[in-house]
Amino acid sequence: MKNYAKEIKIALVAVVGIIVLFFGMNFLKGLTIFSNDNTYYISFKDITGLSGSNPIYANGFKIGVVKDFTYDYSGKNGIMARIGIDKRMSIPQGSTAEIVSDVLGNVQVNLKLNRNTTQMLRPGDVIPGDVSAGMVSKVAQMVPAIEAMLPKLDSILINLNVLLTNPDIPQSLHNVRNITGNLTTTTQQLNVLMSSLNSQVPGLIRKANGVLNNTNTLTANLAAVDINETMNQVNQTLAGIQALTDRLNSNDGSLGLLMNDPSLYNNLNSVMRNADSLVVNLRQHPKRYIHFSLFGRKDK
Repeated sequence: MKNYAKEIKIALVAVVGIIVLFFGMNFLKGLTIFSNDNTYYISFKDITGLSGSNPIYANGFKIGVVKDFTYDYSGKNGIMARIGIDKRMSIPQGSTAEIVSDVLGNVQVNLKLNRNTTQMLRPGDVIPGDVSAGMVSKVAQMVPAIEAMLPKLDSILINLNVLLTNPDIPQSLHNVRNITGNLTTTTQQLNVLMSSLNSQVPGLIRKANGVLNNTNTLTANLAAVDINETMNQVNQTLAGIQALTDRLNSNDGSLGLLMNDPSLYNNLNSVMRNADSLVVNLRQHPKRYIHFSLFGRKDK
């Protein structure tokens, strides 16, 4: 008996280890042996990536797990996935399921609950399922378009590199910087000029109004003047000036003779010279022309 005691202990340890390993594996898979989940079935035509213990979500909350699969070799029902759903969860009729995978390859089942009915599925009912395109499929669909764009991108990069290595680019950027600075200075000067003009505009308007008022007054005065009478007076004045000019140009009268007869002018000029000589001689020798005597004039 003692010889078997050691073997019995080893056997018990092995059984306990197997049991612990079984429960541990199920725990790691998300399965609970003594759970009270309701069992439903999901029919798929394709379960690519889906396996036992994959989680099931409704509105982003985990409500169960995938337990196992049954394949219908007749081809009528496709693949039936047996799932365990929390008893507290009620699934409306008309709900569907889809397999979703993310970029990292993680796979889960999402239940799309039908909110348009109050009737619920019973445990054991079948939920129609499908495979969602997912992020990986969408990226795969984009790959041909990306490949077609690569030559264009390569050409753009080459042209951009040529443009950036052009030695004229720094000078152009410097010129653009100078132009921008000049535009900024010009804008500031224009702002100062506009401010000055805005301050002077009221005075200019007042002056313009004064000029307009004076113009209106002048226009009114001109309108009140008798143009015909004024022109007659001007014509009479011009006629008088013309007559005076004609008389000056003729030999009639002293002024006309003076202006047109050179001999008269010469005689007059000679008289003036003689008179000037007489005055000078009178100043120099007054005694020749003026005699004073206290006893009266003596006869020579």
